[in-house]
Amino acid sequence: MQVTETLAEGLKRELEIVIPASDLDSKLTDYLDEMKSKVRINGFRPGKVPAAHLRKLHGKSAMAEIVQSSINEWVTKACTDREETPAMQPDIKFQEEKMDEVLDGRHDLQFTLTYEIIPNFEIADFSEISVERQVVAVDESEIDEHLERIGESNRDFTAKGGAAEDGDRVTMDFVGKLDGEPFEGGSGEATPLVLGSGQFIPGFEEQLVGVKAGDETVIKVTFPEDYQAAHLAGKEAEFDVSVGEVAAPGELVIDDAFAERLGIESLEKLRQTIREQIEGEYGQLTRQRVKRQLLDALDAAHQFELPPQLVEGEFNSIWEQITKDMESSGKSFDDEDTNEEEAKADYRKIAERRVRLGLVLSKVGEDNSIQVSDAETERALYERVRQYPGQEKEVFDFYKGNPQALASIRAPVYEEKVVDFLLELVKVEDTTVTKEELIALAEADEEADKSEAGAGSKAGAEKESE
Repeated sequence: MQVTETLAEGLKRELEIVIPASDLDSKLTDYLDEMKSKVRINGFRPGKVPAAHLRKLHGKSAMAEIVQSSINEWVTKACTDREETPAMQPDIKFQEEKMDEVLDGRHDLQFTLTYEIIPNFEIADFSEISVERQVVAVDESEIDEHLERIGESNRDFTAKGGAAEDGDRVTMDFVGKLDGEPFEGGSGEATPLVLGSGQFIPGFEEQLVGVKAGDETVIKVTFPEDYQAAHLAGKEAEFDVSVGEVAAPGELVIDDAFAERLGIESLEKLRQTIREQIEGEYGQLTRQRVKRQLLDALDAAHQFELPPQLVEGEFNSIWEQITKDMESSGKSFDDEDTNEEEAKADYRKIAERRVRLGLVLSKVGEDNSIQVSDAETERALYERVRQYPGQEKEVFDFYKGNPQALASIRAPVYEEKVVDFLLELVKVEDTTVTKEELIALAEADEEADKSEAGAGSKAGAEKESE
């Protein structure tokens, strides 16, 4: 194989590669030798077909298969010999006018390989990076609050006669209507509702105070302007309600017996479980803040030329999502106090940041032999599958049959493992804060994400944060 560099401009490379006809002929000979024992040709015993006859009958088609199956081998060898890693799949162009002669074994195979390379860069000294980790000490009173909520959700109720009061549980059938027509998701049967719990739309529960078992009534409410279902936001609705039962709450006693009813051996163990759950919730916020600081520091510490194709691909992905979000929300760039040109410039910076951090984390992982095991990939896949109840098999089969999709499952796991590795090397200073302070810091991070994005929808800023 002969390789001639015809372009070396920044990260762009172009190579002219020539595979001599003699090399192709050698591959063809091996191919036909293997084929001889398998092919069946009238007039010849198995394995006794003359090579010349076999070449005459199948030489051209065999050579086409050899070129098709060997092209990746040649491309990989050319890049490996040059100690270069393509940023994306290289573009390959053959000399089409010569292909008939190549397939007939009368001409060298010549093609042009165009690609961008992953840049060489030095990884920063991690010992120079410092991050602050805010830790919340869980107070006993917070455990008491959670325990009380668990108790309320598991409180016993006893059917009673008479009118419903705050704290009573009303079991009902209901049908919601807009302009006299039932709307999707607005109906329920034998639905329990504790009055005063705030589970339903504002104004709904208050109108149930005073109802009795067997009553039928119409409840009129107005959906909040910021209601999550856009087609209902701000709309006036009526609910035809049929009351099946009114039940009074029993005495709430939180003790070992209560814990046992929940499947936990004791009240002490239940409190410990609640503590661990709360610590896990705060731990996620802490992790997000620490990771953000780490990525910010890595981004600032590494400045190198980025492969234009990678940046363009990442930008196009972001921009497609942004435009879809804006179309679905009915917003324009004017609503975001910007214009399309400024928005594109801001999101291109985000694309550059993502590519830069992706290359840095990838290099750290490669340099330190960090890998994602098959078991870790399987766990991540099952987590994804559980997000699609009723479609588990279809989703599982999709990822299993699509290597690129499966790689998208593996990538976040790989990133988290690299982040964990780095957090062992950088300076981490623990600071105890209250839960209110931690939540405020997390909210400030979200606002900073929006500010850094500078344009487009909130979803775009959140996507960058992720």
